[in-house]
Amino acid sequence: IFPLRPQGIIDHLQLRRPIFRKTAAGGHFGRNDSDFTWEATDKADDLRTMLSVGKSAPAVASAR
Repeated sequence: IFPLRPQGIIDHLQLRRPIFRKTAAGGHFGRNDSDFTWEATDKADDLRTMLSVGKSAPAVASAR
C-alpha cells in the first residue's frame, strides 16, 4: 500500500516539490492546501480492506 524505500516515500508524498515555505507560517497540520500530501486519506479504504476493519471478529474456540 505504501512504498517504504526512501525513493518510494519521496515519490509518493511528492517531497521534491518546493512547498515547505508555506508551512513556515501556520505550521504543517490542519491545513486544507492540496499541496500538503501528508494530510491525504486516499489510502484509508485500502488499509481498512487489508486489515479487515469493520468485519466481525473471528469466533473464539470454547474452553473445555
